[in-house]
Amino acid sequence: MRRKNRIPPSPLPQREGVDPVRVRLPPEGPWTTVREHLVERLSGAGTGVVDGMFTAGQVVDADGRAVAPDAEYVPGMYVWFHRELPYEPVVPFPLTVVHRDEHIVVADKPHFLATTPRGSHVTETALARLRRELDIPTLGAAHRLDRLTAGLVLFTVRPAERGAYQTLFAERRVRKEYEAIASYDPSIALPRTVRSRIVKERGVLAAYEVAGEPNAVSRIELIDRRDELGRYRLLPATGQTHQLRVHMNALGLPILGDPLYPVVADAVPAGDFRRPLQLLARSLEFTDPVTGVEHRFRSAATLEAWSSYATWAGQ
Repeated sequence: MRRKNRIPPSPLPQREGVDPVRVRLPPEGPWTTVREHLVERLSGAGTGVVDGMFTAGQVVDADGRAVAPDAEYVPGMYVWFHRELPYEPVVPFPLTVVHRDEHIVVADKPHFLATTPRGSHVTETALARLRRELDIPTLGAAHRLDRLTAGLVLFTVRPAERGAYQTLFAERRVRKEYEAIASYDPSIALPRTVRSRIVKERGVLAAYEVAGEPNAVSRIELIDRRDELGRYRLLPATGQTHQLRVHMNALGLPILGDPLYPVVADAVPAGDFRRPLQLLARSLEFTDPVTGVEHRFRSAATLEAWSSYATWAGQ
């Protein structure tokens, strides 16, 4: 039986809580130098960017030595570098730690803060912030929340244990409860369980329902009513992208502040934090796979539309 190649540890430290990029050179290709491959691979970086990285000694090998621009292409070789950090408006809301021990960190994430670095959201993410603020460079996310959704996120402290916590979510052994604010419609009978098949295509902002075997199941309950607003408890049994938003919209109850459902709205300018999606990951319950402890965490956040709808809706 062939042994898998061991991935060397990164020779570069994190920058602003963000890991360096690791690239493994493909086993086959037309390239004769490492530079040729990276120029092709990073073609979207702009003219001269990759050459500048080589000139500055920013591309390094597993020993932390700068890779020369004319270094021979070696299939399977690993190289590392830091990408240029984009400008990001600071998300002006606190990221609160609700639990921390030697194995996990549970944080109450605000609206508009991405969970992990991706695309244009890199340093202004929950993971990067927590790594900096708690000084835990090994911290990793066990699951993700949409950037626009607020609430509880579980992070792991030790990389060797991360898989055990991720498996909890993959095997649906975490009991998750969400809260949402949407319009109230007395003609919609609740509680009910919604089952459908949801598809999310790469490059398409909104997910949508199609005919076929259901892959998304959500229980939806009305908790309270205030004038024309309803406060809802959402209990997902599955974890499809945008599942709760799609199911609420399908009922005719799109969540307030949703820029995708029922209609994809014009892009919100960067730094505009006035209308947060009124969706909150309220609680997480699970048996700790490492310690056996029964955990139950609850967010202390509130959804502002419920207490100040007149002001919020007029923005």
